[in-house]
Amino acid sequence: MPSLAHYMTQYDHEHSSVWNKFFHGVGIPMIFAGVILLVLTKWLWGVGLFLGGWVFLFLGHRIEGNRPAFFQGPVYLLVGPVWIAKEVWTFLSGTHRSPSPESSPDKQSH
Repeated sequence: MPSLAHYMTQYDHEHSSVWNKFFHGVGIPMIFAGVILLVLTKWLWGVGLFLGGWVFLFLGHRIEGNRPAFFQGPVYLLVGPVWIAKEVWTFLSGTHRSPSPESSPDKQSH
């Protein structure tokens, strides 16, 4: 079974557009809040947030030009919220990732 690091790397690769990251940063919390409200029987708000969140996710993928990761497997439905938490932490803490050696231009073959 692949590790969380494997799934996070794959998810990160498929979410490189700033707009896709933005729409996921808004959409995933909306989906989560919608589920919580559905459990608390706030049906109208719950359904609205849940569906609105999915609209944001699909819009982000439309802009990026790829399919949502969960089409590769349902585990990505759990990876998404973890990835968003990591992105928010990276933004708030001011830490930035350095490019991996594989992605540097001088390591790629032409």
